[in-house]
Amino acid sequence: MDVQVPLKKGLLADKYSKYAGKADMLGGEPIVSFPIKLNDVPKDAKSLALTLLDWDAVPVSGFPWIHWTAANIAPDITEIPENNSQQLKIPMIQGRNSTAGGLIGNNDQTTAWHYNGPNPPDKVHNYHLSIFALDTKLPLKDGFWLNELQDAMRGHILATAEFVIPSKP
Repeated sequence: MDVQVPLKKGLLADKYSKYAGKADMLGGEPIVSFPIKLNDVPKDAKSLALTLLDWDAVPVSGFPWIHWTAANIAPDITEIPENNSQQLKIPMIQGRNSTAGGLIGNNDQTTAWHYNGPNPPDKVHNYHLSIFALDTKLPLKDGFWLNELQDAMRGHILATAEFVIPSKP
């Protein structure tokens, strides 16, 4: 399985990060998700899931920052289009990002339960997009937490693919 995200000069395009234009922000946060291309998904997959994590956030916040989680994506798609997090062209359920946790306490489902774009404060951060091909649809609902996704996927992962997305500070 293979996953690709378009980069500009080796970095995530500004539109999907803290440099997004006003129309692509909500509450000062970038909300337009980037397009994702998928290839060679296993034929026997019943669904896909994704996570977008910033492990470079550990020295800054003390934990990896969760930017996006989604599940129950159809396994026969070849692309998740731009802004699918806010405008579902490809159906998916979405989990909470790190702004929903107790540290920030965001209760707005529009921003806390969707894509939260990169906003690295100190240096280029590498955002790890992982795609999981699963042998089942997951019994999750919108607003799930990352640990619930991980628990639900356990024993059901057929294949994984990762794409590292650098984003400028």
